[in-house]
Amino acid sequence: MARLLPRSLQGQVMLVLAVGLLVGQAISGILLYRAAEQRRDANAVNQIALHLLTAEERAAQRRAMREAVRDARERPVMPHEEDHIGPMRRMMRLERSGIEQSDTPPMLSGEVRMPRFESALGEILAEQGMSPRSIQIVARRGNDDPLIAASPRLKRRLGDLDWRNKKVLVAGIERADGNGWTIVRHPLPDRPKGAARTILFQTLVILAVLFVPLFLVLRRMTRPLAQLTARVGDFSLRPENAVRLEERGPQDMRRLIAAHNAMEARIAAMLDEKDVMLGAIGHDLKTPLAALRVRIESVPDGTQRARMAESIEDITRTLDDILELARIGRPGEAVEVTDLGALVASVVEEYEDLEKPVEAGELPRIALPLRSTLLRRAIRNLVDNALRYGKRARVSVVQQQGWAVIRIEDEGPGIPAEQIAVMLEPFQRGEASRNRGTGGAGLGLTLARAIALQHRGELELANRPEGGLRADIRLPTG
Repeated sequence: MARLLPRSLQGQVMLVLAVGLLVGQAISGILLYRAAEQRRDANAVNQIALHLLTAEERAAQRRAMREAVRDARERPVMPHEEDHIGPMRRMMRLERSGIEQSDTPPMLSGEVRMPRFESALGEILAEQGMSPRSIQIVARRGNDDPLIAASPRLKRRLGDLDWRNKKVLVAGIERADGNGWTIVRHPLPDRPKGAARTILFQTLVILAVLFVPLFLVLRRMTRPLAQLTARVGDFSLRPENAVRLEERGPQDMRRLIAAHNAMEARIAAMLDEKDVMLGAIGHDLKTPLAALRVRIESVPDGTQRARMAESIEDITRTLDDILELARIGRPGEAVEVTDLGALVASVVEEYEDLEKPVEAGELPRIALPLRSTLLRRAIRNLVDNALRYGKRARVSVVQQQGWAVIRIEDEGPGIPAEQIAVMLEPFQRGEASRNRGTGGAGLGLTLARAIALQHRGELELANRPEGGLRADIRLPTG
């Protein structure tokens, strides 16, 4: 899942905005949906209240009509009353509209009352001056309603409204005198439709309106940042290629680029000063060392003279290692595409010519941009360590995903795991003495690591399960 997430600043900002907008729209959609449902329910309750008020009014009219008809049967109808009797009889045959007068409440066995609807209906009726003794509201399918099932005329009438398959709200109020119930029926409106599509369309429109300017602004901000990132990586590998970056983008980015340009200039000046200082140190030290070599020739004792010459040679080699370590990263050998397998094979042949126990493993052809002289130095340092501490060495090249690995293995005692990181520091040795016969000055691994880093790679040390040490120079192939 993490691999699918954007890694750039621009992508992450746009993703956060999109997620926030979607969450906000989802919450807004839920609130709008609930509001629509509340409006739907309120409209249904209002219609039920209207039906009940109408039913009560008609019930009062029926009672008056019955009395009038009864009076008409008991006495002769006067000519001026004939125009009123017919309409009154027709009103007694009211259309079957789902309104019912009953002695029993509307709720059937197994049905559940709807208290929210009942409370809202009670408030409306109270505002109209009605105070029913009890209110019941339930929901049922049209086919399950006894009145609809028993009345073919009502079925035909309600069939146009498709009440038979839809939910029907059945509401009843018990009259204040307790003499029966007035029951009305009203279709339960469908849930709001199309809200999700509307919200989705609004979200897409908002995303389009926001993302286009946001993309342009973020690109203006992140393009200088990407150039600065690339420049930092290039400067860490080739500090000699100092190029002043153009200050672009927002004010904060301009200040950052200006600070980086100033830092690069100071680092370049420090490196130049270091080179001058090292050159002076090398000249000042090697001159007296050369004079000492001449003077020891006058020492009569041959054994003493040999020891003095060996000491001078140790000092010279240590000085060379220090100067070489200090020069890493400065202008020197150009980078050239080189066959890594052939380069390693040539180093192994040098040891074979000297009859040293160095064995070549698999050496596949891998073309990489390398500084051959520096890389040879790193391989020699590791092979010398393997011969010094492990008696024999095996050198091979291994291809791994995205990496070419120069592997040097020995059969020595290895290095304690807790000391591996320490051994990569300058002047750290696996052998405690400072005798070059049993160990170097402690700069071999440090030089090898610096050269690997110069090639955008790394140096890894690990103990082999079967015994001995494995040193890997890992070089990127991409």
